[in-house]
Amino acid sequence: MSDNTTLDPYLRKQVDLGMDGADIMHGHLKTMMYEAEKQLAEYADNDDEQYDQTVNRLHLEGYLEGLSELYSLTYAIAFAKGEVNG
Repeated sequence: MSDNTTLDPYLRKQVDLGMDGADIMHGHLKTMMYEAEKQLAEYADNDDEQYDQTVNRLHLEGYLEGLSELYSLTYAIAFAKGEVNG
């Protein structure tokens, strides 16, 4: 993304189709988590990690943890909306 107010075209298409924002976030977070996990996998068998590799790995681990928290929030929102719409 070039800035924080412009959506990627595939996200914009979902908005244009009338998809719920929480559902869009849920799907996009899942994609972002998958990409972060792929990057983290590169560090899995590296026993002699260099400093910059350690920094990158720790960054990715924190990033993935943050994404996971938001992903869990999308579930909580979905269940809460289900209770309201009951």
